[in-house]
Amino acid sequence: MPATFTVNDMTCNHCAGVITKAVKALDANARVDITVADKRVVIDSALPAQSFADAIEDAGYTPVAA
Repeated sequence: MPATFTVNDMTCNHCAGVITKAVKALDANARVDITVADKRVVIDSALPAQSFADAIEDAGYTPVAA
């Protein structure tokens, strides 16, 4: 099941790129779908959602499980 987060402090495509890079650092094969307008990040990976939440936080953003 994909991990879905709302990231209210993601405001632009640069932010989306930073988040994508953080996710790919954990799992290079993860599928990352980001919709900046909806502030939604969906990650399809076998790794636990909390790992990605921590990585997004470490990148400077505030993910909230959706």
